[in-house]
Amino acid sequence: MLQLAPQLEDIHERLAGVVIENLSWRLFIKRYDRPGTLFYLDPQYWANEDDYGRAVFSREDFAEMADVLGRIKGRFILSLNAVEGVFETFSNFRIEEVDCSYSVQGQG
Repeated sequence: MLQLAPQLEDIHERLAGVVIENLSWRLFIKRYDRPGTLFYLDPQYWANEDDYGRAVFSREDFAEMADVLGRIKGRFILSLNAVEGVFETFSNFRIEEVDCSYSVQGQG
């Protein structure tokens, strides 16, 4: 336990003032949007809307998200797969494609 104490102190200091929320993305943005805020959004991938449960996130939610993000006071980073529907829905924003390797299934 003595070896763990310094780490716990560091963790406590780092998390002081942190608020953990359980809100929809819509309510979260509405509550915390202000100049200087940076939102990171990582919704289900396009064409995989039911991956986290049926009707949790729909194709229409992408269009709503694009609309909401177009009106925020802060800034955002949005992670999505690079498919035509994403490029069309978020065409009003700067899109940067990033090569990446997926290791979700433990295959490397």
